[in-house]
Amino acid sequence: MNLSIRPNFLRCNLIASLRKYATTSPEIEQNEQVLIDDTDDVQAREAEIEKKRNKSKLSPAHYNLINGRRPYEIPKSTAHLTVKYNRKMYGIYGVSSGVNPSLCWPTKAEIQEKQEYEAVAYPYTIREMIDAAAARRKEEQARIEERDKAVAANFEKLDQWKKELNAKIAKKTAEVQAAKLKKERLVEEVRRHFGFTLDPRDERFQEMLAKREKEQRKKEKQARMEAKEKAMIAKLQQKNVELNEKA
Repeated sequence: MNLSIRPNFLRCNLIASLRKYATTSPEIEQNEQVLIDDTDDVQAREAEIEKKRNKSKLSPAHYNLINGRRPYEIPKSTAHLTVKYNRKMYGIYGVSSGVNPSLCWPTKAEIQEKQEYEAVAYPYTIREMIDAAAARRKEEQARIEERDKAVAANFEKLDQWKKELNAKIAKKTAEVQAAKLKKERLVEEVRRHFGFTLDPRDERFQEMLAKREKEQRKKEKQARMEAKEKAMIAKLQQKNVELNEKA
């Protein structure tokens, strides 16, 4: 290469290199701004990719719930603006819900309202409720003991009650049997009265049977009166004997 041409070639390369690396301050700021814009584009692309990854066909709210996130980032109804809803969101998702924790504390009005409600709904102190419960348990225990005593006393009387019941049954059976025999006897007397076989359903038979029953009742009444008179006489005699002995 010609020696006169080589220095000129080196000088041109040096100037080009200096121009390439010597940038001004406005150019640096512009490049930084471009980088920030590129970051926004990257985030948008990532969001679009994430959206395309959702093959479940779920709504955004349901998709967020499945992935443990708050269903709605932006309120969709007035219910999402209530204190109750936001407290619930903080209780489920914590800090990631974006709810101010101070919202979870009750207001002075709520505290006063709760105190008024408890004063009416629970008027007694814990000590008073404990004492009342102890008194109820004591009364219940006394009632159970009283019932057990009554059951034990009745159990002791069980044999006597059985005897009395059997005696009543026997007496009733004897009375029924006696009434049956008396009826049969009266029927037989009526038959003997007519001297021939007569249908018990015959009117003459029924009239005579009623007459004999009436006479039988009269005799029994007379016998009871006589027995009563005898008992009274015996009682008077016993009383006279006692008076004579005292005299």
